[in-house]
Amino acid sequence: MDSRRYRLLGPQGFYFSDVPGQLGGNSKAKIYGRLDCPSALGALAKGGYKSCRVFFADEAAAVSCGYRPCGRCLPDKYRVWKMKHPPSA
Repeated sequence: MDSRRYRLLGPQGFYFSDVPGQLGGNSKAKIYGRLDCPSALGALAKGGYKSCRVFFADEAAAVSCGYRPCGRCLPDKYRVWKMKHPPSA
């Protein structure tokens, strides 16, 4: 039996779960995406952003924490988000 605990971020802050997160995120950029995201994996391979990496149980948790979808691994969700959040002039 695996007794591993996973540290996830939710609307009330960090908590521990017996179930791993479905999505990863960058706490500095406030972006969430798939765990197999090429951008995230590339940055991690180069030694980047490991200290900012967070995990979410699901998309609702990521959004409720103020994170936006990744443009690379979630392009459709990112386009919808971008339409709702146009750049300010």
